Amino acid sequence: MRLEYFEMIDKVTLFDADAKRLVAAARVPKHSPVFEGHFPGHPLVPGVLLTETMAQASGYLILGLNGLTQMPFLMTVDKARFRTFVEPDADLVIEAAVSIEGSGYAATKAKISIYGKPICDAELRFRLMPFPADLAELMRARTAAIGLQPEAVS
Repeated sequence: MRLEYFEMIDKVTLFDADAKRLVAAARVPKHSPVFEGHFPGHPLVPGVLLTETMAQASGYLILGLNGLTQMPFLMTVDKARFRTFVEPDADLVIEAAVSIEGSGYAATKAKISIYGKPICDAELRFRLMPFPADLAELMRARTAAIGLQPEAVS
């Protein structure tokens, strides 16, 4: 997890296309510039970055399901709940499942836990669009780096 670069997912541990479900892992870094301001002397992962982590897991799920043919862009976050704080060195388990698929959009339910303890969850909606110039190759490289190797959809 590289908070300052918005690389929130370290590894995909499960991609189940039939169940439309993805599980990923991320380790919060011990040190990050993010913690210098949030909060000095008491570092916590900002809730917005936990939301981004759920959104990225959901986005990778959608990319895996569509074989990297369309880019999911986050449009809405609903029913977000945060139950406790996340500190440096935490091992996160991120789960995402598709709840709705439509023409040009998808919705997911996502959650984060630490050793089985619920941390946060949300319902997320994405707009699916053609990849902007050169972003498809960057996303292929990133999905490969985290262990997600979806087959191309023909």
